[in-house]
Amino acid sequence: MVSWNREVVCELQSAVKGDLFWEEYLRGLGSDKPLPWGLHLAVLLEPYLTFILRGDKTVESRFSSRRFPPYGTVGPGDVLILKRQSGPVVGVCKVSHAWFYRLDPKSWKMIRREFTAALCAQDPEFWKDREAASFATLMALDNVRSLPPISCAKRDRRGWVVLRKAVDQLGQ
Repeated sequence: MVSWNREVVCELQSAVKGDLFWEEYLRGLGSDKPLPWGLHLAVLLEPYLTFILRGDKTVESRFSSRRFPPYGTVGPGDVLILKRQSGPVVGVCKVSHAWFYRLDPKSWKMIRREFTAALCAQDPEFWKDREAASFATLMALDNVRSLPPISCAKRDRRGWVVLRKAVDQLGQ
């Protein structure tokens, strides 16, 4: 793990002290011991970050032209650290289900029908901005928790960073 990753993980563990669920769930995260779940940093734009933290947005999505993470790299039980674009980490949640789509007219129609409300994607611009995508990852979220702002020295432009893979993703 690069240094900013370690710092964020330490701060995250400190921020959830006293929360029985998160304190137990994140136990062992600072060690090199393999874990049964992955850890991801998700960079989010407003208003979607606020929608997640309020509980309005219960499914996070990532659309891409190629198979970039989180496509095929996120699964049930994985932890998402929620970072504001150009800002701090302000939340954490767990993935309860993940769906992966190679997009075609049928899958686009189904995603719009089944997930628009959960994605808080009623604005037609949401769909227009993603119409060139070939792949989609949708993740149902639970155990969402707001955190006091945690500084994150991440400087690259990636909107998704796999910080740690789950044991089964390591081939163990």
